[in-house]
Amino acid sequence: MTDRSAACTVKSPMALELGEAITATSRPGVFVIDVTFPRGQAVKIQEISFKNYYTAFLMVRMQRKVPDQGTAKWATCLQNHCLMPNPHTEERSQDYFSIYRQQMLTEPDDVTLVRLILRQPSSAWLNFSLEEIKIHLCANEDSERELPAWFSHLTPVDQPPDLQGLPDPQTVSSSIQQMWALTEVMQTHQTAAPIGRFDVDGCYDVKLLSYT
Repeated sequence: MTDRSAACTVKSPMALELGEAITATSRPGVFVIDVTFPRGQAVKIQEISFKNYYTAFLMVRMQRKVPDQGTAKWATCLQNHCLMPNPHTEERSQDYFSIYRQQMLTEPDDVTLVRLILRQPSSAWLNFSLEEIKIHLCANEDSERELPAWFSHLTPVDQPPDLQGLPDPQTVSSSIQQMWALTEVMQTHQTAAPIGRFDVDGCYDVKLLSYT
């Protein structure tokens, strides 16, 4: 499968300050991560994937170009998406997630900037973030879908396989059954008495000895 990950820059999380400034003893409950594309490129997004790190809720906003206007507008594509069922426990706190375009409120086309808004209402965790963030692009609609080389060599379902040169399956099956039955008979009559290599009636046969 072709990797459709976009070249992008994931900026460091920035604490969102509401009211009083954050001090060394306080803890921010909201972080913002911006993802930009080189040279102001506009992309068509298929998927956003990442690894969670104690983020409870996620909001995704995108800056999109307006066709024929040369301007960009913000749109909310994902609203308060739950990543941790219970913010106070570790369930799904470090799981991998994927957000697909089918889940988004607006189509993520002509996107120039992605803003991830992270929220953690619980004070049980000192830090929270998202890791391994990747933006996956849509494939070109007019391009051929790439298939592995072995796919073209598969035998169609309605075409019988070529068995020329192979032994008759019925004959092979009958021979295997006979060998299995013979093995069962041998195991049934097998004796448990040890047999010495050169032991003949409790003594050694001189004819089997060699002199040097």
